[in-house]
Amino acid sequence: MIKIRLDVDYAYPSRNKSLICTALKIRPKKDYLKNSKIIAKMINESQQETMAYWFFTPLTLPDQKMMELMNPKRHEIALHIAVDPYRELEALETLTGRKLGYYTIHGTERLLGRIIWGRKLGQSRVPIPEDFPLQNFWDFSTLSLDRICYDKTIEEARKIAQENVAEDKVLHVHPDWLFKRGKINHRGAYYEILRDILEVDHELEEFTTRKKGFIKIGRYSEYFEYAKDVNLSEKFFAKLKDRNVDLFTFVERKWCNPLTNMPSGKWLKSEDNIALLQVNTFDEWWEKIGKKTRNMVRKAEKSGVTVDVVEPSDKLAEGIWQIYNETPIRQERAFPHYGQSLESVKGMVFNTKNCTFIEACIENEITGFIQLVYGDNIVVITQILSLQKHWDKAVNNVMLAKVVEVCAKNNHKWLMYGRMGKGSSHPTLDKFKENNAFVRYPLNRYYVMLSKKGEIAIKLGLHQQVKDRVPEVIKPKMIPIYNWISRTKIKLKH
Repeated sequence: MIKIRLDVDYAYPSRNKSLICTALKIRPKKDYLKNSKIIAKMINESQQETMAYWFFTPLTLPDQKMMELMNPKRHEIALHIAVDPYRELEALETLTGRKLGYYTIHGTERLLGRIIWGRKLGQSRVPIPEDFPLQNFWDFSTLSLDRICYDKTIEEARKIAQENVAEDKVLHVHPDWLFKRGKINHRGAYYEILRDILEVDHELEEFTTRKKGFIKIGRYSEYFEYAKDVNLSEKFFAKLKDRNVDLFTFVERKWCNPLTNMPSGKWLKSEDNIALLQVNTFDEWWEKIGKKTRNMVRKAEKSGVTVDVVEPSDKLAEGIWQIYNETPIRQERAFPHYGQSLESVKGMVFNTKNCTFIEACIENEITGFIQLVYGDNIVVITQILSLQKHWDKAVNNVMLAKVVEVCAKNNHKWLMYGRMGKGSSHPTLDKFKENNAFVRYPLNRYYVMLSKKGEIAIKLGLHQQVKDRVPEVIKPKMIPIYNWISRTKIKLKH
């Protein structure tokens, strides 16, 4: 069984709002116990055997909506003692109508915290009477998950949490740190770990949010949104609203799943595109690409370039790291991966899901790689890079030929390689795609307005990227300026 202890110290996702409300002993309804309710919904949705122990203070008492989520079969209400053990016990049992069995003690080492909670200045936590009728929950072996998430990487924290669950230990968290990392408090965001342990919110994997002005925009990661169909259900949109997403954007994968019935709501449709290659056989592609491109592939082979499909390894990670750090400038602009650490590259190599790597070598030196992500009815090229010192050997051409061979062999019909033409800011890269038989495939991008702020953002044009707002007629003149600014920034930085 998965056992979770939740100390509901503060009622609001905003730390500042929680501290003010605690100090003034007030309880605004907006966002009250918001993160606690999200966690309760996750537990209720999980197919795993789970028990949650909710420890409430006098200032975080469950409201009606919270009570409706806490079915006694999965949720036990308990007491998080702040100042007066007996009075707080009576108040919580009266409010909830449940008999309590456990307690913990709310503590704070900071003077401001003691003042806010109304404790004696020298008292970090209140003493508990010897005859107090509840059992101290600290009697159970416990792992502080949000502290682990502060000190460890996601992968390390996930492994530690899973090991502790297997050993029947209790996972201890505070709802206010579900999505954020503390600055003074050494606690980290643990949503991803909890999601994986409970095996829920699969539709939110690879989902990201970013602030743009006064709005919060949600979307899937750059390549994931092309690889998977979106679950356009009311339940999905409700989860986005729970996370304060104002605007959600996604692309219609109409090469394999065109939209027919869209849910109700306010939507905006705009034009987008991808570079797409339909793969039938390798020989068909070989004839299609033309003599010049075929000669480039042959040139690479004659220059001693060997290409293979490889498994993740330390050698591959080190090779990619060396390619990343060969030069700060690529295609006349700053290269975003320059300066990336070996450890972060290893994390990418070993932890990317549904992924294959194509590796190019010259005399056992890794000179280039392609990263492929497999989706539903499509394979996406997420990276294709090679050492600049070997660009004269057409390494990228021979690697791409290997990708087509792999797709044809495994019956992967569609191969995607970023944008092409309108919306793209890499004319030379577009030419490379065209030479390798990719075509510009138009598709629709949708924006779903989930709040009034989202509607206002659409009217103000905040949903668009700056490069998409530049008229196509002047974009060729703007690219050299952008490249110069980019190069100047990287030179000043390094």
